[in-house]
Amino acid sequence: MRGFLSDNNSGTHPKILKAIEECNIDHELPYGEDIYTEKAIEKIREIFGKNVDVYFVTTGTAANVVGLSGLIRPFDGVICADTAHINVDECGAFERFSGSKLLYVPNRDGKLYIEDIEKFLHSIGDEHQVQPRVISITQCTEVGTVYTIDEIKRLADFAHENNLYLHVDGARIANAIVSLNTNFRELITDTGVDLLSFGGTKNGMMIGEAIISFNPEISKNFKFIRKQGMQLVSKMRFISSQFIAYLEDDLWKKNAINANEMAKYLEEKLKEIKGVDLCRNVEANILFINIPLEWLEPLEKIYPLYEEYGQIRLVTSFDTNREDVDKFINTIKKISSK
Repeated sequence: MRGFLSDNNSGTHPKILKAIEECNIDHELPYGEDIYTEKAIEKIREIFGKNVDVYFVTTGTAANVVGLSGLIRPFDGVICADTAHINVDECGAFERFSGSKLLYVPNRDGKLYIEDIEKFLHSIGDEHQVQPRVISITQCTEVGTVYTIDEIKRLADFAHENNLYLHVDGARIANAIVSLNTNFRELITDTGVDLLSFGGTKNGMMIGEAIISFNPEISKNFKFIRKQGMQLVSKMRFISSQFIAYLEDDLWKKNAINANEMAKYLEEKLKEIKGVDLCRNVEANILFINIPLEWLEPLEKIYPLYEEYGQIRLVTSFDTNREDVDKFINTIKKISSK
């Protein structure tokens, strides 16, 4: 069933599958010592900068938890929005693995702002309180909004002025890049981000994420933390080869463009249906809507739905097409007519 429950529901792009198949032909050295991992790191350095450190892991949760754990001490905390994936959807993995604390604050349209963070600064140096150490934001946010380049730069500057780091959970970073009509270097490297969880599984990859450090000093122990975190994959080439295909010929961009454009198309069609309330303008590939309660049960019998923050979340994917959208819209129209 092709629907809009999540971009995790989509399959794997054929070029990614081909890359996996091709790296399966011969034997290679394990644990990232293979030619595919070397080439993937080179490609990532081409788009982010030659001095970045790259560590491949299996999941977005692993990227967030292993990466953040490398930045903090046991008495430190990570400041995030209450809606952040690390706070809501990772089953307390960060706290358990790192032994440190999340310091979450109410989001404003999914985002964190400096004035939301400042209240934690008074605890710096106080031995009775958790020490703020990292600011973590999500791009795109969990409610589908997108941080601008200036917003990220302001957060990075604020972090560094106060001896903090800035981490970006980039599970949908490609959709944000396309939304802002920018590039990876301009949005992440040049703004001063310290650590990025670079995701591709929501945009056509099968499995795997990359932890990207923009400060070699903070990542000097990452290889040990990754191993302790059970993320040093023996046949790592099956992850890294995907990144080669993902980054070659801007496949990541083509996939994200389609997902974003289909979200806009879905938005346009939903506006035509009386009774459907769009909760905010579409910025990337996530929509939130409200519908009459009596529509919900019959719609869920046909399309699995995800309710979040009291609203229905709809997510378009790299392989969503107009026919998928039209079928969904026609279903809602039939239900509403009854």
